[in-house]
Amino acid sequence: MSSKREIFISVDVETAGPIPGEFSLLSIGACDVDDESKWFSIELKPINNNADPRALEVTGLSLEELAERGSDPTVAMKAFADWALALAGHDASLVFVGFNAPFDWSFINYYFHRFTGVNPFGFAALDIKALYMGATGSTWSDTRSSQISKHLSPTRQGDHDALHDAKYQAELFRLVRALGGRAVS
Repeated sequence: MSSKREIFISVDVETAGPIPGEFSLLSIGACDVDDESKWFSIELKPINNNADPRALEVTGLSLEELAERGSDPTVAMKAFADWALALAGHDASLVFVGFNAPFDWSFINYYFHRFTGVNPFGFAALDIKALYMGATGSTWSDTRSSQISKHLSPTRQGDHDALHDAKYQAELFRLVRALGGRAVS
């Protein structure tokens, strides 16, 4: 059993399409689940011109504009890693928290490995939808954010801004974690 503290980091991404490598990671929002004043946000230059028009419509982001103002992916991922590792210090481990974590994780993991060579989260990714399903005994179809929000009544809602959504997800995670009513030591 590890004696390291665990730092849960809520991460949300906006992308140009459904899979990394073929489509670009466009923005990252992240916050410490237990202290949202500790947050990170960055927009990235696209790695190619591939885009699903529906993805861009949802995000409101433009590949052309991000090519001008976005950060180079290597710089962006190094900044994200530095921010996350500074939160952990030497006595904590990082846990990636996402809402539909497999999607967000796939982009973050790909970009970390491609542009920095290492993912500071390792393989520690926690999915809020799966956690909710386990905590409530719900069906998978009941893990949509609209369904979870009806049950848990968060004060925030998602809006496809990566940082706003990361903070919304952090709130959902805290509410789901509280359903268990006990802390893990």
